[in-house]
Amino acid sequence: MNYPKFITTSSTIGVPAPSAGSSNELYANKYRNSERRLKKLGYNLVLSKNLYSDIRGRSATAKERAEEINEMFKSENIDLILCAAGGEFLVEILPYVNFELLAQNPKFVCGFSDPTGLLYTITTKYDIASIYGKNYGSYGKEEIFDSEKDFLKLITNEKLSFESYELYEEEGTPKVTGLEPPNLTEKVYWNVLNREEVNVKGRIIGGCLDIIAELAGTKYDGINSFNEKYKEDGVIWYFDNCELSHEEVIRTLWKLNELEYFKYTKAVIFGRFGANLSNCGYDVKSCLMDSILNEKTIPIVYDADFSHKDPCMPVINGAIAEVKVKSGKAFVSYELL
Repeated sequence: MNYPKFITTSSTIGVPAPSAGSSNELYANKYRNSERRLKKLGYNLVLSKNLYSDIRGRSATAKERAEEINEMFKSENIDLILCAAGGEFLVEILPYVNFELLAQNPKFVCGFSDPTGLLYTITTKYDIASIYGKNYGSYGKEEIFDSEKDFLKLITNEKLSFESYELYEEEGTPKVTGLEPPNLTEKVYWNVLNREEVNVKGRIIGGCLDIIAELAGTKYDGINSFNEKYKEDGVIWYFDNCELSHEEVIRTLWKLNELEYFKYTKAVIFGRFGANLSNCGYDVKSCLMDSILNEKTIPIVYDADFSHKDPCMPVINGAIAEVKVKSGKAFVSYELL
């Protein structure tokens, strides 16, 4: 696995808008506050010219968005790339992205949700580690919390071990300014299916399940070679379900299994589901019990801190991860091997 260099607080962060831009003044306000905060912390920023543009969920045309990524891949003056936001249509840029430029000048590419389309391809096809967990807009809140701070500590190599958080957001705060903090009211509890605890170590990979479902089996999916290369390590999957119904999750896991995603899997971790949708009376636990995964003799963890319901723990895709879960508490650490 190729690990790009970590950065310092005087490094330059490139902020492309490969998916959505700013669709209204609330988003614009949040982006302006992100700029103030990150600059105050010492970072230099190269911002997308399309950051404050949004046309039906796209900051620009697919080719324009991809060219911006290509320029940031190529630039020797940009030390790390942090995607502006999530959205719906990042996959459209993939035919125009020159991943070889990144291979020639490796740097961490980071993002959350829709940027999975970039991160997953970069790590599984090009064997370059990437980082899931935050977007540029994550730093626009009036106050940042532990998971945002942990992400900054990870990209500066100050912290590679993380504990589960105390509280999570079940219902979001109504947006008035765009700077509202998350509504952290519910107790975090990492559940385990059919066993009391988990202690596992392996090569970690995953991201937003909605996007991986779209990439699976396409030419942007390198999981078969990734699996074979790291079969001795074994693979730990993490999935962040944003909008899929419980039935869609069951079907998607069936598809991924048919594509041999879980060939060398040691454990599968699901974040808190972003949507609680079912036509057949499922909840998260029964959904996973009825999935193909429950036929395997591997740990299945759910309600983890890899989620659209804040907080989200940062993940180094491609790293060796050690995951321990007991009595609702979790510990995750990364080794760069």
